[in-house]
Amino acid sequence: MSVAQTDLSQHTPMMRQYLKIKGEHPNELVFYRMGDFYELFYEDAKKAAELMDITLTARGQSGGNPIPMAGIPYHSAEGYIARLVRAGQSIAICEQIGDPATSKGPVERQVVRIVTPGTLSDDAFLEDRRDNLLVAIFNHREQFGFASLDISSGRFAVSELENPEALQGELQRLRPAEILISEDFPYQELLEGFTGIRRQGPWLFESDTARRVITQQLQVRDLTGFGCEELTLAICAAGCLLQYARETQRTALPHIRKLTRERREEAVILDATSRRNLEIDTNLMGGHQHTLAWVMDRTATSMGGRELRRWLNRPLRDVDVVQQRQQAVSALLDGFHYEPVHDLLKTVGDIERVLARVALRSARPRDLARLRDAFQALPDLQETLKPVNSDHVLKLASIIGEYPELADMLERAIIDNPPVVIRDGGVIREGFDEELDELRNISENAGQYLLDVETREKERTGISTLKVGYNRVHGYYIEISRAQSDQAPVDYIRRQTLKNAERFITPELKEFEDKALSAKSRALAREKSLYDDVLETVAAELAPLQDAAQALAELDVLSNFAERATSLRFCAPEFSEMPGFDIEEGRHPVVEQLLSEPYVPNDLLMDTQRRMLVITGPNMGGKSTYMRQAALIALLAYTGSFVPANRAIVGPVDRIFTRMGSSDDIAGGRSTFMVEMTETANILHNATEYSLVLMDEVGRGTSTFDGLSLAWATAEHLAKETRCYTLFATHYFELTQLAEELRHAINVHLTATEHDDSIVFLHNVHDGPASQSYGLQVAKLAGVPQDVIRNARAQLAHLEGNSTPADPVAPTQQIAREPQVNEAVWQGDMFASLEPSAVEEALKKLDVDDLTPREALNQLYELKELTKK
Repeated sequence: MSVAQTDLSQHTPMMRQYLKIKGEHPNELVFYRMGDFYELFYEDAKKAAELMDITLTARGQSGGNPIPMAGIPYHSAEGYIARLVRAGQSIAICEQIGDPATSKGPVERQVVRIVTPGTLSDDAFLEDRRDNLLVAIFNHREQFGFASLDISSGRFAVSELENPEALQGELQRLRPAEILISEDFPYQELLEGFTGIRRQGPWLFESDTARRVITQQLQVRDLTGFGCEELTLAICAAGCLLQYARETQRTALPHIRKLTRERREEAVILDATSRRNLEIDTNLMGGHQHTLAWVMDRTATSMGGRELRRWLNRPLRDVDVVQQRQQAVSALLDGFHYEPVHDLLKTVGDIERVLARVALRSARPRDLARLRDAFQALPDLQETLKPVNSDHVLKLASIIGEYPELADMLERAIIDNPPVVIRDGGVIREGFDEELDELRNISENAGQYLLDVETREKERTGISTLKVGYNRVHGYYIEISRAQSDQAPVDYIRRQTLKNAERFITPELKEFEDKALSAKSRALAREKSLYDDVLETVAAELAPLQDAAQALAELDVLSNFAERATSLRFCAPEFSEMPGFDIEEGRHPVVEQLLSEPYVPNDLLMDTQRRMLVITGPNMGGKSTYMRQAALIALLAYTGSFVPANRAIVGPVDRIFTRMGSSDDIAGGRSTFMVEMTETANILHNATEYSLVLMDEVGRGTSTFDGLSLAWATAEHLAKETRCYTLFATHYFELTQLAEELRHAINVHLTATEHDDSIVFLHNVHDGPASQSYGLQVAKLAGVPQDVIRNARAQLAHLEGNSTPADPVAPTQQIAREPQVNEAVWQGDMFASLEPSAVEEALKKLDVDDLTPREALNQLYELKELTKK
């Protein structure tokens, strides 16, 4: 039986309270606090038991059936919540807010926070070096408003995207943890592969409401100052996102104080396919090893690691900004300034996320200890940055600043190694607050205090039988024997008469009694109050501190670039206004780190006379690596990093496209060849003369006739129509003729040699076509059985013997190759179609707009007659 089907009248008051709360949160797992446990009931319990591998039990009955129940200790809830969030679940945390001592019936409870995959701020739930993003999407026809928020840092950005392909590219760039869409969102297929998709009511995207919510959050009259006033679709998305964030946090979001407009044209655009193929921060298997970020990230802080990944995923086209970064890297390299900077940044830590928790009032004692350590490191960091000869670095230093007052306050307030939580106290340092010290002293040293009082009073009164005692009924007292009781001072107040003694109380002892009996609880309450005051003091400086954290993260990336340039032998790239690439001894930054032997570097020259390189050579010869290294060098250059080469000149690049590898899309009903053609179509439609295009083995997923035809036509279009910079790898040796027919196409090949009936890959790139493909040798290396290799060799000899040496297209007999079946016969037929037919000539001359219906029909008959001829 589900929660919705239960009869409330059959339940205890406590279960009625639970069911009411669950009814308000039907889409979340409700963690219902009961003493030292969070309990879950009904379907929540079943789901949680399965996902968290905990015991499913029962409590009471509903409709004659046991109520499923599962529970976890509240003090270890973080680990369980993290597992549920990673599984895409949302959790409503329901706490006791009433006082059990005064409550009649169940203790009052309410949901104090909703934990969702995209609204996490606690370190226990987050990956250190990856943004955790909440995204909202709003569409009008095929245009999209897009908003993203990292609640753990306060980064809030919007953009408008012109088509579904652009949306898919943004989703792949950001990889959000949670996506908000309207209930009627029509592009569900674009969200395949993403978890945490939440459908929201259309009214949450309403334009006027969204604008009001955003301006209230940013405390402005309108959004003109953020360059977003006219972005209606983006504003609708951002408004929904902010409302959702407020609802989940159940608190103000003071750290969200800026709105950034992102323009796609400001960055070097990479579509989803290109990001996957270049393995920028995620490899083809979905992991993070052996990626560009894996090689490039030696940042000192987690916030620097996240900033680095943002830069790698969004290279900038603004050469001025890029050169500022590059000059800063050069300045940090001079005199090895990056080394002390790196060491000091390690002590700063991830203050970006700490500040977000301060803003949300969820910061823990160790967060404040991290802030203290960071503030104490800033003066030394400023001294280290002074001699760095870079305006950009000095500007960052100015933004970072110093915070001596906060450093002093946190040093005095927080002990060196505080506990994880404030719950049991022991966080505030002794000497910070006189009242707290006194309460702690009373609680911890009550016995000694009473001995001190007794000694002092004996000396003062001269009464030898005086002693100080305590019992639960009468509390603290001074006891004097009956014989000496008449010597009691006037300030002694009689409390109790015994057979042989009198008991007294003094104003001092009464005050101590009031303090001592509640000292522990009062000390804890006082400590929590002081802790909140410390949080408020830090929060008052939130705006400049967030700017400082951002500047520290950028400084970390620049320092990291300097270290990588030294360790990996990178050079500073030059930027040219002329399109093209001139790279000397370029290297693939990831492959180079994985090789046990030295990497073989290669040059790359592309200019107005060399717009297309047709790359041939054996399988495993390095064609794909050579192509990818060109793209990664361009990408790194436009982040401001040095690049893996001896020298590099890079022209303008607006987009990087890749069509590489083979994969199908079974879920989407697309074959390998369909995926290949879809990616090719995207390139042909969107590449420009400033694009870098990598095409690998186009047409291999279909028949030889169709594949070669498509590869030839694709290459010709890119060279003649698009005129982009293209690296076109192929095993179709027929395509080497493009270099003769197309003005800007050049043949290059990867070298290899045979030795003892095996193949040795040399990995050198030279101009000219390859001599052969070495297919049988590679098959042998792969472990294909010897009898199959022998059979293949015999078949090859037979095919070569039956092939005709004539080639009607171009005299390329000097190029030795392994011919296809009846190569010369079908090759001549296929390439004959390159000459315009009579039908094509007639169509070119036809002015369709000038034809009457009758004339059009006549022309159609004439064209049909031409096809017969």
